[in-house]
Amino acid sequence: MVSLQETHRILSYVPYILVLIDLRYEGVMCGRDGSVDNHMEMGKKLLAAGQLADALSHFHAAVDGDPKNYMAYYSRATVFLAMGKSKSALPDLGKVIELKPDFTSAQLQRGNIYLKQGRLDEAESDFKSVLKSNPSQKEQAEAQSQLTKSDEIQRLVAQAHERHQGDDCDGATVLLDAVIETCAWDVESREMRADCLIRMGEMGKAISDLKATSKLKNDNTQAFYKLSTIYYQLGDHEMSLNEVRECLKLDPDHKQCFGHYKQVKKLNKQIQSAEEFIKGERYEDAVSKYEAVMKTEPNVPHFTLLAKERMCHALAQGQQASRALTVCGEVLKSDPENVNALKDRAEAYVQEEQYEEAIKDYEAAGKHSENDRQIKEGLDRAQRLLKQSQKRDYYKILGVKRNAQKREIIKAYRKLAQQWHPDNFQDPEEKKRAEKRFIDIAQAKEVLTDPEMRTKFDHGEDPMDPESQQQQHQGFHRGFHGFNPFGSGPFNFKFGFN
Repeated sequence: MVSLQETHRILSYVPYILVLIDLRYEGVMCGRDGSVDNHMEMGKKLLAAGQLADALSHFHAAVDGDPKNYMAYYSRATVFLAMGKSKSALPDLGKVIELKPDFTSAQLQRGNIYLKQGRLDEAESDFKSVLKSNPSQKEQAEAQSQLTKSDEIQRLVAQAHERHQGDDCDGATVLLDAVIETCAWDVESREMRADCLIRMGEMGKAISDLKATSKLKNDNTQAFYKLSTIYYQLGDHEMSLNEVRECLKLDPDHKQCFGHYKQVKKLNKQIQSAEEFIKGERYEDAVSKYEAVMKTEPNVPHFTLLAKERMCHALAQGQQASRALTVCGEVLKSDPENVNALKDRAEAYVQEEQYEEAIKDYEAAGKHSENDRQIKEGLDRAQRLLKQSQKRDYYKILGVKRNAQKREIIKAYRKLAQQWHPDNFQDPEEKKRAEKRFIDIAQAKEVLTDPEMRTKFDHGEDPMDPESQQQQHQGFHRGFHGFNPFGSGPFNFKFGFN
């Protein structure tokens, strides 16, 4: 695993390496097979052009054609390093040193790889060998610098082990940071730092180190197991399942991974099923399934919070406002900045006609998610409904819930229309109040039984134009002057209970 910066550094050496290939190669060309010469020449050109995969193919062929050609191995190792495949480069560099012990460039390259891998004794041996040979001034300076660095790293590693064993994770982590800055491919140091980070609760950083060790070390089942358990504790069931599957790919009989896999798979299946219920608007089933999730894993707070957050959503969407307020409140007690719970509780407050509370929740959610269109639309709606509720609320006039069916609305209307029919009142003042109430009841029925008008009203718009209402009110007064609705007379006003 090589960083982009390291790759660029290796590639920057290519022009010098190509010159070196030319100089070294001229001394081993006599008696050579022309096909090997051609592969070396083509490989050199492709390497210079940055076509690494094609260059590698030619150097493979050159090695196969002449296993004693140390420059073919060195050229191939150079391509491997440029491609970030240091593990593949090591055997080639070893072969170069075996065939040409005084080839200091290869020994220096191998020492640098050993240093990055944390193989400090082997790195020191290579750097010392370079210094004992007849290196160039540049190689001598680099070897001396790396040898000094290796000595310092050995001291830091020893101190880190001591701190780690003494449960001083803060101190150990600081030391290991310095070690890994140089020994980026050192599996042992990363595993030790990951252990410290887990103890310190720095799970995100621990994940980064464990992912690195899973790539740096072959068949690292323990890294995948630890990654899976960390994701599980964080409530990320999907990533937990992915990592434990990687463990079982390497070892299907791994006891820890297999036991954990069964638990995660069961939980994952329940959550997926609950989400399908939500998509299908089967909200009560979704709530039941998330209650089962909490029973399956009662010891991981993240899953309890996740289950309650989704139950809060399902209950709000299912028009079960009272239950939604309770569950959403539990979520927000644990996580006051939970945007999803704030939005869902706001919706439940709207259903309960507690518009001021809904506005507070939408505003709180907006502080943590400024570009959420749903929040903006919800806030606008709640503000309109609050303003509307301070005037006329057709649901309140009929005494029905906002989710009332048409038959409930008509039933309430008939009852109230009979109760407030103006003919039931003899006192002029009482009759006047009844007339106004009677008109409000009729308009409420008209709005709430008309789907288009009801939708407008539910979004904060009063479909009854105030000017029109005033005209209707005035007309009603004229029509009722000296009028007996149930008797005979010159007036033809009729009121139908339909």
